[in-house]
Amino acid sequence: MTPEHFGLAPSGAMPNHPVFPVLLYRGAVSGSGEAAAAAIEALFAANGWPPAWRNGIYPFHHYHTLGHEALGCASGNARVLLGGPGGREVEIGSGDVLVLPAGTGHCRIAASRDFLVIGAYPPGQRADICREAPTPDMLERIRALPAPPTDPTGSTDGLTRLWRLS
Repeated sequence: MTPEHFGLAPSGAMPNHPVFPVLLYRGAVSGSGEAAAAAIEALFAANGWPPAWRNGIYPFHHYHTLGHEALGCASGNARVLLGGPGGREVEIGSGDVLVLPAGTGHCRIAASRDFLVIGAYPPGQRADICREAPTPDMLERIRALPAPPTDPTGSTDGLTRLWRLS
């Protein structure tokens, strides 16, 4: 499975990652609802990204400095702005998986009522909710966070290739 991928320049208070691109896997799992949620959780767990939560995506710009983040859409659909103001808008739907490197700004613009996301992080990493411009220490933390050894979807043509060559 080969993802769409793109880099993002800093925008407003969103630092974005200086090297690693955003990855977007279309149709990583089939179905919708509880079956898809369970399938995403199983996929993430099998690939070393323990599922951490079920919810949505915040409707405000934010980023994380303590972890790379996988977001698997289990039901519904949403428009998400990546990279901060003036960034890149993407539409995600059931079965899609976004992989956001630390520092990537993200914000839900609109979503269907049944929108459900599974969030996961590599072992030892977690989300911190950052909304303000990063300090030099935060930028260094983002830069220093290593690429995980596995892709949350199990793809050998995604994170393990693109986050090494970037």
